[in-house]
Amino acid sequence: MRAVQAFESVSTWRQPVPPAASAARAALIGDVAARVAGLAPGRLRVAVDGLTCAGKTSFGHELAAALRELGRPTIRASMDDFKNPWREARELGYDRVSGEGYYRNAYDFRSARDLLLAPAAPSGSGNLVLCAHDPLTGEDHRGTTIAAPADGVLIVDSVFAFRPEYNGFWDYRIWLEVDAGLALRRGIARDAAMEGAQEAQRVHRDRYHAAVMIYMAEVSPKSLADLIIDNTDFARPVILGGRAAGRPAGREGRCELGLRDAGHRDLRD
Repeated sequence: MRAVQAFESVSTWRQPVPPAASAARAALIGDVAARVAGLAPGRLRVAVDGLTCAGKTSFGHELAAALRELGRPTIRASMDDFKNPWREARELGYDRVSGEGYYRNAYDFRSARDLLLAPAAPSGSGNLVLCAHDPLTGEDHRGTTIAAPADGVLIVDSVFAFRPEYNGFWDYRIWLEVDAGLALRRGIARDAAMEGAQEAQRVHRDRYHAAVMIYMAEVSPKSLADLIIDNTDFARPVILGGRAAGRPAGREGRCELGLRDAGHRDLRD
């Protein structure tokens, strides 16, 4: 059996592949992988968006593994690896610490578009940079490229993934829905050991949470999603809706996963 390729970023900011949470989660991930694989045989670009600490990176890892089981090579990237270096903010004197400053100034849109998203298109060169600047060390990796297979699937996890600077590049958009209060608590708990409890609370409340509220108000990202998944309970994710929610999952048909009525309006802000 041919080994299926998996390409990963050289970034030092990594999260491990999560252990299997439940049979129900594995079934949902498999269903989503079949939906993605059934879009086209050529290269595809998939965005996994949601609030900070909605579970985007873990979901991206799980989706990539499921796609490889279907025989599709995968390329994993994160927009955390396509931010402007901190030293640039200090040298040029612009704000990236407030919510407004983080949303407007933190991300390197040009590098993401020119080095990752455009060449990953079916008609693109396939020569991809998976990390522009390491978010921890600041090291410049823009000269490090991989050759994406013609049938590879690029999966990018990112907050703000559907903002206008990126949105036109995606072939499939996934939104992970969690309550804003829960996402804030998850973020503080995740970073408290590194930052200290008070600093983690301040950064998540005043920077990340404030920035994502700007994004929600300006972009309305859930209205752009092809698939919206309630990721509140990792063991029991549920498809809520989305523009492509009712389409069959590839040629094998959809799993019975409790897809809610498309008219049900409990999508939490």
